[in-house]
Amino acid sequence: MAERGREPVEALGALGALDGARRRALRLAGLSAAADPGMDRFARLVTRLLRVPVALVSLIGEDRQVLPGMVGLPEPSAARRALPLSHSLCRYVVDSGEPLSISDARADERLRPGPDVRELGAVAYAGTPVTDGSGLVLGALCALDHTPRTWSEAELADLEDLAAACSAELRLRIVSAQRQAAQNVLETARAAAERAQGDAERLEHEAQAGLDHAELLLRASEELSQTSGLEDLRRRLRDLFVGVGKPSYVGLLVADDNELHRIPDPDVVHSVEHELLTLPADAAFPSARAMREGRTVFVPDREALVADYGPEAVAFFDRMGFTTVLCLPLWGSRGLLGVLVTCWTNPHEVSTPERAALTAASGYTAQAVERALYLDERISIARQLQAAMLTDLPRTDALEINALYQPAADEEMIGGDWYDAYHLPPAGSGDVAPLMITVGDITGHDMHAATVMGQIRSMLRQATLDHPPYSPAAALTALDVACSVLPIDVGGTLVHARLDPPGNTGGWALTWSNAGHPPPLLRTPDGVVTTLLEHDVLLHPGLGAPRRTETRRELPPGSTLLLYTDGLVERRGNDIDAAIAQLARLLARHGARPLPELLRRISNRMAEPPPGDDVVLLVLRIP
Repeated sequence: MAERGREPVEALGALGALDGARRRALRLAGLSAAADPGMDRFARLVTRLLRVPVALVSLIGEDRQVLPGMVGLPEPSAARRALPLSHSLCRYVVDSGEPLSISDARADERLRPGPDVRELGAVAYAGTPVTDGSGLVLGALCALDHTPRTWSEAELADLEDLAAACSAELRLRIVSAQRQAAQNVLETARAAAERAQGDAERLEHEAQAGLDHAELLLRASEELSQTSGLEDLRRRLRDLFVGVGKPSYVGLLVADDNELHRIPDPDVVHSVEHELLTLPADAAFPSARAMREGRTVFVPDREALVADYGPEAVAFFDRMGFTTVLCLPLWGSRGLLGVLVTCWTNPHEVSTPERAALTAASGYTAQAVERALYLDERISIARQLQAAMLTDLPRTDALEINALYQPAADEEMIGGDWYDAYHLPPAGSGDVAPLMITVGDITGHDMHAATVMGQIRSMLRQATLDHPPYSPAAALTALDVACSVLPIDVGGTLVHARLDPPGNTGGWALTWSNAGHPPPLLRTPDGVVTTLLEHDVLLHPGLGAPRRTETRRELPPGSTLLLYTDGLVERRGNDIDAAIAQLARLLARHGARPLPELLRRISNRMAEPPPGDDVVLLVLRIP
């Protein structure tokens, strides 16, 4: 039988450099100079089917051939499972891409001196290409015999069939490796996408946190600059800290000597404010430490609280459910004003930007606290002054008398509303003394108005007592003259009245003069309410000494007389006459009730919404 592949053998030159496609295919197949069970199986099949002593699965590399499948090769080549290219007949198969069979390599002048014949004893050779999925030749499946041999067509066909099966195995491995590589690439891409998404979410979170922090500072600068007292400040703090990292509780503690006093929320009572309203400066609490040391105190978790603070603090925070606490000192122009406490129920990592934003917000809070303390102090003094100016009502069994003073809704508006009541000298020994009553309103809502009110009240008393028989009109005329001469810038309204004790009719007599004031209301025993409309001009320095008149009216037993200031009936956008009519209906309905209850009902009904001006009510009842 003629030798197959004779012409390609004669035409072969040196093996060229391994191209990139072959390198990739060999790498993906995962075969090297190491025994591979699958490839060894193909070598064993060749020895059995072709009855040869040596069979190889040879893969050609750039500088050597590796033998992952091998049977019958002598040592040391068998141990190394690799041969130099000079020992490789398989390289001719790879270069030509065609099967090659040689009966006796010694008879070929080009092969006889080769190391294949000399060292390996490869006398007869048959080899068939092993390829990948694209037909690229990677190596050869070959059979070697130590004696000359003529290869039959059946033997060469069996070798080709085994080579095809070996190629299929290589292709399967390459495809699996490619699939695994693709899976690795996919997983790497997925991991990269997840990292990118995580980075994007983190950046979005940081951007949102930055916006929240900027919004916090903007709201703090706007909201806290408008506070009018500690209660108002505490109310605004409740909704100030929103957005990323919103605390579960924000507390305001104000320093007073060696204590911290918690300012409770006026609208939402928190359990903290039930249990702990005052803390001594030496208490083993984070807020007390912030006060003592004048610095920010941060407690990240319960372990830190246990390590650095007392058992009382630990038990308290456990009851409240707080885990993370940040205490910020509030510094004012005169020193430490208090501590702003922010608490979280879940562990919260306070980032550097968040701490900076909270510190800046605490600065605005400190300014608001300082302003509130100043206003509260000023208002307290003014309220005390005004309360001192209000008359203690005279005690008498002859009349029932009661009064109510209600400050304006805006506590800064210290008004000039007042009431007055005092006895006059009786006509004779043992007689019932007459009673002078006054309700007035000096224009203005400040300390000046309150001061002028005190002066006018005293001057009117003096004018009344200096002009027997104690005419209300005469006293008002004297007051007008005094105000036109003295440097008193006074404007306002008032009702000045005298109540004379019962005569033959059994009732009291009312004589009054009205200087531009809302009309008094009189309820008679039958429940009918009369509006006492008679009045003159108001008090004003530009009017000089106008003519004052007075009116007299008998008050039968059981009558109720109500005097009030305009803060009760005057509202912006409302009709004052309609409000006076409503007041008259309330007096008609409830006028028989005890006087304190009557005043309370009138105040509750007429003071909604809360008045923007002071309100004075004075009520008398004839027994």
